[in-house]
Amino acid sequence: MKQLLPDGWPRPKGYSNGISVKNGRTIYVAGMIGWNADEEFESDYLTDQFKLCLENTLAVLKADNAGPEHIVRMTWYITSKQEYLSNLKEIGAIYRDIIGKNYPAMACVEVSALMEDRAKIEIETTAVIEEGQT
Repeated sequence: MKQLLPDGWPRPKGYSNGISVKNGRTIYVAGMIGWNADEEFESDYLTDQFKLCLENTLAVLKADNAGPEHIVRMTWYITSKQEYLSNLKEIGAIYRDIIGKNYPAMACVEVSALMEDRAKIEIETTAVIEEGQT
């Protein structure tokens, strides 16, 4: 995988402008929300739900022998831009703790609601396992 950074552009913080993959197997992860494996919300805090979103994403990836290092794209849907920005430092810490130093191409979009009424965040993920990797 190669991170794409056009000449003269500053390096983005916490994401990549683009990722290039020559050959590999692609995994598409549906929108994961912040509930547990029994589809029950344990918290109404954005940060708690974010942590479970990431853990749920990694559980799906693990089912095909992939991990956070294979993530190339994420789209985050949040229900409150203000709540997101107010918790940005903790969100960053949770991300680094679970995903590590992999910064895929990302988008974050504020939406009026998600399909599950208590959900505050939903994340779609694309991962690629390059040829020659596990």
